[in-house]
Amino acid sequence: MSVCGETVGAGSLPSELVVHIFSFLAGPDRLRASAACSHWRECLFYPALWPRLRLSLRVSPAERPRLEFLMRKCGWFVRELRVQFAADNYPSGGGGGGVAAGEVGAASVVAAAAAGDGEAPPPLCPRWLDLLRTYLELVLCVLSSVRNNRNLQKLSLFGDISILQQHGSISNTYLGKVDPDGKKIKQMQQLFEEILGNSRQLKWLSCGFMLQIVTPTSLSSLSNPIASTMEHLSLLDNHIPGNTTLITAVELERFVNLRSLALDFCDFTAEMARVLADSNHVPLHRLSLLVHSVSIMHKSLDSMPEDENWKALTRNSSNLRVYIMAFDVKSDDMLRILKPSIPLERIHFDSYITCVSGAVVDLITRQYDKFLTHFILMNDVIDMSGFPDLSDNRNEDPLVLLAWRCKRLSLLAVHGYTVWAHNLIAIARLRGSNLKVLEVTEESIDFDQGELADQDVDPVHNLIEQVSLGLGRPWHAVMDIEMLSVFTEPTRHFYREMQSFSEGI
Repeated sequence: MSVCGETVGAGSLPSELVVHIFSFLAGPDRLRASAACSHWRECLFYPALWPRLRLSLRVSPAERPRLEFLMRKCGWFVRELRVQFAADNYPSGGGGGGVAAGEVGAASVVAAAAAGDGEAPPPLCPRWLDLLRTYLELVLCVLSSVRNNRNLQKLSLFGDISILQQHGSISNTYLGKVDPDGKKIKQMQQLFEEILGNSRQLKWLSCGFMLQIVTPTSLSSLSNPIASTMEHLSLLDNHIPGNTTLITAVELERFVNLRSLALDFCDFTAEMARVLADSNHVPLHRLSLLVHSVSIMHKSLDSMPEDENWKALTRNSSNLRVYIMAFDVKSDDMLRILKPSIPLERIHFDSYITCVSGAVVDLITRQYDKFLTHFILMNDVIDMSGFPDLSDNRNEDPLVLLAWRCKRLSLLAVHGYTVWAHNLIAIARLRGSNLKVLEVTEESIDFDQGELADQDVDPVHNLIEQVSLGLGRPWHAVMDIEMLSVFTEPTRHFYREMQSFSEGI
């Protein structure tokens, strides 16, 4: 390039022009371009280039220097911040080896909680303490970097070490070892309240399973003008002891502009439903509820909304849709929870101890046929007798009835329950191409004796061919549970789906 006959290098370009060039580049390309010279590196973190920052952080000491650099550069001006603290491999309780993220939380921690026999939880190895210590440091780094950011419009924090919260003695005992006097926890709570108190544009606040960051008094830090303009609020934390909740119905009265809400089901009371049904609140569009066995153990379902409360809520919010995830919840409790007037669009059952009954599935198909689009059935109960059979020797299989009654069904995923091959073919034919996702693990599929006895037909090949014809596209059974699109640690899946569900208004 030449200007007035003189050659001008890239480093001589005006900052405004460099920033304009960067605005056309994807993130990785922008980073590579910034290596051209020191001037371009200075332009890399111009606020207009970073309106949003989405981070998935491994809970590892190696993350801290990079995180500190990035938050120092962007934390004071970023408008949308989403951070997920992901522990890739949780340390096992015994020998110090790592296991997959979902295994420890659901299998050992929840099992210990459900037993209720007073036994101490399994001892944790030193690596687990290191994970906790690192987690606290990373959280403090993020919170301290945005404490004075008045431009923040969306804040979303997710802590993927929530398994450490699911049994009080685990977190209380071992958190005390890495934070003996509780100074770091108090500092995190104070920083979180400062962020809320300093906010001037916050419209989206989402905090899921962040170890003890949110307290029952945190939301009082929000000024009335900010609370009245908030559009999304999600507060999820299984660590809150006793009957304590993170938000009360009285506090919810300030959030008159709320369009989406996510809470623990036990915290969503009939009084809250009445507040949201009041005419001074804008219509609620999305409600996500996590029904967790640990919450039901420590809290009560007696205050949950009754059918008349749901009717009143849907009168004020005619477009309301509900997403429920039930984690290891007994069928008797689900039959109490599933009121007829809930506009249920999505439901996800995930079990490590209990199993869903055919009666629950049948109730869902009869009550929510107008709304239901997503149905996920996951079961990792190890039983030598095989997977449970929802049909229970009845002529009508509940999953076939689901496909027949629920005309809007677009996603069906099943693992750990017996799905008969002929019923799977019927499901595909009933819903056809409208069933966008049909995921069934190979180990869940069974064949009746007549199909196996027919030497002229390969039952597996016939199943694949018939289901593919029914759906109008190639189909195969899922070979491994880890290949399921919905396979992930349950709370992580719920939080991710809740985010997209709430944004899909």
